[in-house]
Amino acid sequence: MMQHISAVVLVVPDYDVALRFYVGILAFDLIEDTHLSDTKRWVLIAPKNAQTRLLLAKAHGPEQVAAIGNQTGGRVGFFLHTDTFDEDFERMTAAGVQFEESPRKEPYGQVAVFQDPFGNRWDLLQLSS
Repeated sequence: MMQHISAVVLVVPDYDVALRFYVGILAFDLIEDTHLSDTKRWVLIAPKNAQTRLLLAKAHGPEQVAAIGNQTGGRVGFFLHTDTFDEDFERMTAAGVQFEESPRKEPYGQVAVFQDPFGNRWDLLQLSS
């Protein structure tokens, strides 16, 4: 039996604002954007060539709104792996992505923490070979 995680939910305040950041700035692929109702869409995005996808879910109600940007309790919760760290860091910085730090070397590779527009913390990460 083969199993894998196909998608992870990311609660956002607005689908189109999220798409402008993830697809427009981070250059993720838009896999699907299906309107389910006047207020709900099935929106799947993913980094280029990735199997695991993010399902963008528009917050509904005070509990979900409160979770925007803090789904992992302030920890880095998302890890964007790349094999072109320096290029991606420069491109993202030029596009206005807010990095919390300068790139640093760790035993596992090169990393820099950034935030999406909603406050979620991400690692941009290139693993050591």
